Amino acid sequence: MADPVIRFVPDRQAYIRAHAWLAAFGMALAMAVLWMMGNPYIWTGAPAGLAAIMLRGWYMSSEELSAVWELRDGALRGPVQTIPLPQIETVRTLGSAVQVITGAGDKHLIKFQADPAATKAAIEGAMT
Repeated sequence: MADPVIRFVPDRQAYIRAHAWLAAFGMALAMAVLWMMGNPYIWTGAPAGLAAIMLRGWYMSSEELSAVWELRDGALRGPVQTIPLPQIETVRTLGSAVQVITGAGDKHLIKFQADPAATKAAIEGAMT
């Protein structure tokens, strides 16, 4: 009997949450740059930072939310690469993402997971 396929599908809410944090950081950074430049209208950095991240989020959403990873046949299969489980050295969570590092030092991100700890546990469980 074949091993079951475990799919790691990006979560739209995790994507939106990550971009909300990016927007907050972008707004603060844009305002800080304007302040350091001596611009009296530092408040304009807030809508500029927000608009930049919103545009990025909208533009990238179809690509980012279609990147499905699968754990099957003794390998972790991503959108463009396959990583045999014995080659995986480290698995760690980074926010809503899970980072997979191979013995050769290659790093891969499984992004926008609703439960990154569960994703990490599933990969580590398959490695044993």
